[in-house]
Amino acid sequence: MVDRGLEYADLVVDDVYGGSRSGNASDDPLPSLIGVDNGAGFRHLGQRPNVSTLKLISLKTSFSDVNWPDSLDRERGLFTYYGDNHGTRELHDTPRQGNLILRNPFDEAHNSRCSLHFPPILLFGNTGTYRDVQFLGLAVPGAEGMGSDDDLVAVWRTSSEQCRFQNYRAIFTVLDVPIVARAWINDIKLGRILESPHAPAVWLDWVRTRRLKALRSKPIITVRSKQMQIPDGALRTYVDLVYNTYKSDPYAFERCAMEIAKMFLPDIHHDELTRPWRDGGRDATGLYRIGREAGAIDVEFALEAKCYATTTGVGVEAVSRLISRLRHRQFGILVTTSYLHGQAYKEVVDDGHPVVIVAARDIAEKLQSRFGSVEAVRDWLRTVAPS
Repeated sequence: MVDRGLEYADLVVDDVYGGSRSGNASDDPLPSLIGVDNGAGFRHLGQRPNVSTLKLISLKTSFSDVNWPDSLDRERGLFTYYGDNHGTRELHDTPRQGNLILRNPFDEAHNSRCSLHFPPILLFGNTGTYRDVQFLGLAVPGAEGMGSDDDLVAVWRTSSEQCRFQNYRAIFTVLDVPIVARAWINDIKLGRILESPHAPAVWLDWVRTRRLKALRSKPIITVRSKQMQIPDGALRTYVDLVYNTYKSDPYAFERCAMEIAKMFLPDIHHDELTRPWRDGGRDATGLYRIGREAGAIDVEFALEAKCYATTTGVGVEAVSRLISRLRHRQFGILVTTSYLHGQAYKEVVDDGHPVVIVAARDIAEKLQSRFGSVEAVRDWLRTVAPS
């Protein structure tokens, strides 16, 4: 973690940048790191909200708002971000003109005449430790194969007062730029954005031609050991809470497991729990959407939920039962508060079975990053799947 000399540090993808430990807004590392203020969400250098007068845009996400599930797809290099209208305001009537700052770069990106000025967009995510942030990458609006009707969409939501309102869902491409040099950040502050000799070539190519080169990170498929699947220390309290809540009510855990699966696969848009007496190895079924709008397709999946203590692993029999019930072009999801036995895990990986494995450590890390505290998770469990 970089926590000293932030004003001299390069931005390295996935590195963590820490601030002070005062317990207030002064802990925020971004003012020292890139020169922006310590507000929330959209931050910038230059005059907002027009692209022509902005020098830099910074987006920071907590990854913790269940109503606005920002997400980073590392395999495809895509970042999904929801705008600032979280209430009943008009779409663009948001604090600090956040949704205008979001909209205008997309409009400019789709302009048939490429501008010679474009503000770099830097992405950061909260780590859950004080106000430390992880650098997620240098981004640009849009994605390969997406048009102006797909990459920035005004989605409808209903407030707690039953009032309908709109907010933006935006898709960015994270560019194949592993390091943003400090020298370029310094030049950006001076208004030398494209002219700087330190500007990344991949970013310059996009500005001039709109050619995308995404930072794609193919996961290494390995058989995780028991130790790799079980959390330790304070992290373990998150999964212990889930287990203790549902250990005597496995059917309620099935509902919880589906909601956990949606955190990992946010494009699940339909699900149905099987009746308790019909459970033959599939605790739920559903549809996962691939693509956007009219070009999207739905893929069926089956989910199996196992609420086990971390001392009891999920064996070959349970996994084989799930696999045997998968039809052509379906995939499976196994969610467990424990771990998958080595032999069962090896069979899934070696035979290439289309099964997503969500083990205890995965659950704990996701809940911690999304909610930040065990108390907040406890409140969420009462709401999503009361036992």
